[in-house]
Amino acid sequence: MSVLTQQAESLETPVPVGDAAHLQATRPQRWAFRARMTDHLAVAVGTTQGLFIVSDGMPDGPFFKGSYVSAFLQVDRRYYAATIDPILGPTLRSSDDGGQTWSDAKGRLIEFPAETGAKLVQICQLQLDASSPAASGGPGDATVLAGVEPAALFRSADGGATFELVRGLWDHPDRPSWEAGPGGLVLNTILTHRDRPGRILVAVANGGVYRSDDSGETWQARNSGIALRSGGDTSADHGQRVHKLAFDAGSPDVLFAQTDTGVYRSADAGDSWDEVDRAGEDGGVASEFGFPVVGHPVEVDTAFVFPLESEAYPCSPGGRPRVYRTTDGGARWEILGDGLPFQNAHVTVVGDAFTIGEAAPYPLAFGTKAGELFASLDSGETWRLVASELPPVLCVRVLQ
Repeated sequence: MSVLTQQAESLETPVPVGDAAHLQATRPQRWAFRARMTDHLAVAVGTTQGLFIVSDGMPDGPFFKGSYVSAFLQVDRRYYAATIDPILGPTLRSSDDGGQTWSDAKGRLIEFPAETGAKLVQICQLQLDASSPAASGGPGDATVLAGVEPAALFRSADGGATFELVRGLWDHPDRPSWEAGPGGLVLNTILTHRDRPGRILVAVANGGVYRSDDSGETWQARNSGIALRSGGDTSADHGQRVHKLAFDAGSPDVLFAQTDTGVYRSADAGDSWDEVDRAGEDGGVASEFGFPVVGHPVEVDTAFVFPLESEAYPCSPGGRPRVYRTTDGGARWEILGDGLPFQNAHVTVVGDAFTIGEAAPYPLAFGTKAGELFASLDSGETWRLVASELPPVLCVRVLQ
């Protein structure tokens, strides 16, 4: 039986509710569960009450019980989890054995230099620098980038053992004008590409898109064409509320952005942007507001968004959660709702709670603040409820 067939069957076959004997007989021991994760759809889910690893619809965890898990990264066989411990505060933990054991949460690996006067609130993003030669040398040699609150970028050249503040972004003259939004002053996206060494793109929730082409030494705002507010000025250099960025599979210069004023596309690495959501139109998305945007790893001009009604009511429009997909760079959007709740489902999906796997069949997965996890193995055509009754979901990552 192929891996794809096993994955599909595992999603389509629900565990009998209330059948305790069946659950006991089929639930693997933790060590056995770890051994088979690579052969099945496995998803890391960070929540407000810990980390869960969901495989074949079966949650394992929580790890870091009672802690916010705000970001997750896999490098080779090493897992990284950014947590907010109730006592220790924001910490970074790692595991080299599939989550059976984790590094101690003692001390803070990420700290602002004393002269900045800043204090770490949370680690919002963890990203492997895909353009670094160390990316192929194993987790201990990997260059790991961390985005934090207050909005800043940290770099580790030793696989997460130590981090240094990227001063070029921290000292940028735009910084005093960045304003904290409802979710704080956070750096919510880090993008790097193997074909553009030295280039880093970040998004600041109330600052906009910034790009560096010299490994973080200098930075330029890249927001021309993104409106500051709905129907407003699109010429402002910075200050836009950009919630998420994603690459297009065709080129590292082609980007998608989800903001509170629409979905945008850039064909020149952010030098200019065009709105492509066509909100409310036939062939457009349900609304211009939303948090996540996901680019397909190999299918050119293909991206996914999860629209929300508005900033004032960040829930699925009309109580009907739907994923929207474009396969032509945003010229037209398809509604993907087969398997999702049809009505009376007022759910929220935050920016890091929607993701896609990097290997075939490129499974899509998203989690909601209601604690539900949905997955698709056919590019969003059909969806299955993989897990429910989890704590509110903050981040989702498909494990390789």
